[in-house]
Amino acid sequence: MAYLELQGLEVSFDGFKAVNGLDLSIERGELRCLLGANGAGKSTTLDLICGRTQPTGGRILLDGRDITQDPEYRRSRLGVGRKFQVPSVFKELSIRENLEIARSRHPEPWRTLCVFPSRRPSPRVAEVVEIVGLEDALDTQAAHLSHGQTQWLEIAMLLVQDSALILMDEPTAGMTVQETGKTSAIFQRLRGRHTLIVVEHDMGFVREVAETITVLHQGRRLSEGPIQAIENDPKVREAYLGSGGISHA
Repeated sequence: MAYLELQGLEVSFDGFKAVNGLDLSIERGELRCLLGANGAGKSTTLDLICGRTQPTGGRILLDGRDITQDPEYRRSRLGVGRKFQVPSVFKELSIRENLEIARSRHPEPWRTLCVFPSRRPSPRVAEVVEIVGLEDALDTQAAHLSHGQTQWLEIAMLLVQDSALILMDEPTAGMTVQETGKTSAIFQRLRGRHTLIVVEHDMGFVREVAETITVLHQGRRLSEGPIQAIENDPKVREAYLGSGGISHA
């Protein structure tokens, strides 16, 4: 049984089917990349999985459990974490404080900081900042981080929440070449320990991290397989004729 299954998933907005009968099967610990042109349904698919958008048809199964009707907060408790294109962190707080808040069960952030007043990070926070390479910047205010560091902080916030399934929407957008390379290394460390679904346009990054690629077109699965098979698939070439192929989508 696959860890995550989408079965005939659909959602309509004012009569337009943004996702149209989508079937998708992802194994535990897999890193799957979703490709496609703007409007293909990639980000909407992530919204459906995390519960931000409710489907108008089909089912979502997580580890054999039907979560189709579960609200977003319940899916989060089941280990579904979502990273959006624009990072959401507490700019006025340090990296350590952001992470302590993320891992806390207290609903009020400032109460969390009273519970964890020490400047020494908890063992879990220390482990996570080492993974994302922010261990030397723990007391740096988030407002002073580079774009890449802010992205890594948000990934770290999902990790300290023990998100088993992490959904990422264009994680390398706006990064330098060096930051993109480091992000690739982070993803390689997460592979197998977490299940990752990544929407990405940077094909160099996709080639480095993806085992399997799913290409979406008009809300449906157009093609699926390793990068070489995708680039040589005549259906993909036809769908992206005039756009330079999937590599420029």
